[in-house]
Amino acid sequence: MESPSATPNRAPGARGEARWYVGRALGEEIATSAEPQSRRRSARARIGSVAVIAVLAAGLGACGDDAPRQDADEPEGEFPVEIGTAKFPTEQRLAETSDLRLEVENTGSEDLPELAVTIYTGDEPAGGSFSVPSDQEGLADPNRPVWILENGYPKLVTAGVSSKELDAEPPGGSAAAQTNTFSFGPLAAGDSREIDWRLTPVQPGTYTVHYEIAAGLDGNAKAVTEDGGPVEGEFVVTITDKPPRARVNDAGDVVIEN
Repeated sequence: MESPSATPNRAPGARGEARWYVGRALGEEIATSAEPQSRRRSARARIGSVAVIAVLAAGLGACGDDAPRQDADEPEGEFPVEIGTAKFPTEQRLAETSDLRLEVENTGSEDLPELAVTIYTGDEPAGGSFSVPSDQEGLADPNRPVWILENGYPKLVTAGVSSKELDAEPPGGSAAAQTNTFSFGPLAAGDSREIDWRLTPVQPGTYTVHYEIAAGLDGNAKAVTEDGGPVEGEFVVTITDKPPRARVNDAGDVVIEN
């Protein structure tokens, strides 16, 4: 906030405005403000409040230097993990919904701090697990979706729940701060978790969908295979825009031919 002596000149007598003047040279008379005393006290109070806030902000900034790192609680180490199921149809058709399913088992003797699954499409990650970067210039969003993830997904698959009933189940994971990563909470030793992403293709073509499993979100806890390698895989999927071939059988039913 500028001090009165630094305030630009205003036309005296302007309605609703206080008359402030730049101080004159040494020895000359200095004009005083026509602003009421109460308003000057209010201005000084605001200056004091700003000063207090600045001091508090500086104190908080200093505290941040001593704050623990975000990944301080994540244990370091390797956690054996196995992929029990990996399903995603390799031939799909525009606007026909398909399910990507992964079953992850903790085969080690220790709990996974956090089961995290990273998914990306194409050779490099884009701004969405099921999108690819576009080379077209002038786009507000350089990411082009290949699949649309259904609302409420991914979900955890529980025994006895059919694919149709899965829509009514609550969401089973959440998007993490890391790009294209979903987190599903800790996974106890010996337990497994089956996860479903329900997807609808919106772009024809052939795409590679990659998935990677981690044992934490901060890079300290690493999921590894039995031989110590990364836990990862991929699906090569072709999406066609051709309509399906259909015929009517002897019973009068419409049969879709792949």
